[in-house]
Amino acid sequence: MTALDLHESDQPVQSARTSKKRVLTSSFVGTAVEWYDFYAYGTATALIFNVQFFPSSSSLFGSIAAFAIFAIGFISRPLGGAIAGHLGDRIGRKALLSISLVVMGLASTAIGLLPGYATIGPTAVVLLVILRLIQGLASGAEWGGSATLSVEHAPRGLRGFFGSFTQTGSAAGMLLATGSFALVEAFLTHDQFVAFGWRIPFLASAVLVGVGLYIRLGVDDSPEFRKIKEEDRLVKAPVTVVLRHHWRALLITIGLRLAQPGLFAILAVYLLSYLSAKRGDATQGVTSVAIVSAIGLASGPLWGYASDRWGRKPIAVVAIVAIGVFIWPFFWFLDEGSLVFLPLVLIVGMNLIHDAIYGPQAAWFAEQFPVEVRYTGVSLGCQIGTVLSGGLTPVIAASLLVAGGGQPWLICLYITGLAVLSLIAGIAAKDPARAYIRNPQTPDTF
Repeated sequence: MTALDLHESDQPVQSARTSKKRVLTSSFVGTAVEWYDFYAYGTATALIFNVQFFPSSSSLFGSIAAFAIFAIGFISRPLGGAIAGHLGDRIGRKALLSISLVVMGLASTAIGLLPGYATIGPTAVVLLVILRLIQGLASGAEWGGSATLSVEHAPRGLRGFFGSFTQTGSAAGMLLATGSFALVEAFLTHDQFVAFGWRIPFLASAVLVGVGLYIRLGVDDSPEFRKIKEEDRLVKAPVTVVLRHHWRALLITIGLRLAQPGLFAILAVYLLSYLSAKRGDATQGVTSVAIVSAIGLASGPLWGYASDRWGRKPIAVVAIVAIGVFIWPFFWFLDEGSLVFLPLVLIVGMNLIHDAIYGPQAAWFAEQFPVEVRYTGVSLGCQIGTVLSGGLTPVIAASLLVAGGGQPWLICLYITGLAVLSLIAGIAAKDPARAYIRNPQTPDTF
């Protein structure tokens, strides 16, 4: 064989590696940009929206109202996931992911241009609700598609690692969002931030969307999906098939998606409001969230890779139990502890406990469904579970704080309850990765 022949034989391998790197980059960057928009709203909700859109309310009930609109974005996510899942399982993952990215960017830019209550009255609240609904539809389409695409391109023994790039993109989006608000607050006075500074992070999303779209358009659908499309094995009504024939997998993914988003909503969103109310300043909270977000860029892939070596289920079960325990001393610390140590506490809660579930989640969810309905099943399970936990947690937490007489014990009980439900789902879930670790010759059920 000549040197030219060797070079030509290497080209398909190099092309495949380049393609997989492009998929990982697309999963990371596209998800980061889209979640930047979503988390920017969550950060603004905790910091400014109670003043901009509910100025006549008390501080507490203004926060509850702002968090209620925050929850609306989650409520619309299952619809977005169902629509995108249907189309994604019919025409392909790539097209839907590009559309969702553009829609999210347009909605976020519009929020940055939206007049406040003082300018147009209740109309501002109505428009904010509409834009938040649009954000929810777009994000409902995003996660399931990105998770499915990245995992379907992965080698069998590295699905957790490949899928974790979708998860890590979420951490990057949170880092960008909290970092952008921290940067704006650092360079502007408080009055300037309230007057116009909070709009800057939303307007900046237009540039980020352009970058994400450029990268995402260079990715192809997976060979697995292209094969069933060529063989005319596409399902005409994926949602119906999931509900009729894969309802157990759907319930499991919903259950697995309860404790983790609930904890995340407390650590990354409600934390800021709680610190403002109890300690008079959320600055340390914003900084701490940015720190754990940066660490999440590494901890997510590490936990994804760990699940490829040890299995998804053992890691998730331990982490779910840890959530139910951790939440109690966490709120004690917020009330009594020195906030100098808040970054360390959040590292334990976010990077060691939360990320242990979140990092492998894309792969684990995808492994519960066959390729014909995978986008739909993953999207519905993820988004319904997120609505029942993460989307409602900030407003539920704010309400439970009132019901508990200003003490957080009801919030802790609520998160522990979510952990119990997730534990049941985790025990019931199948774990193809663990079967493969024990015997690499085991037939693939993916």
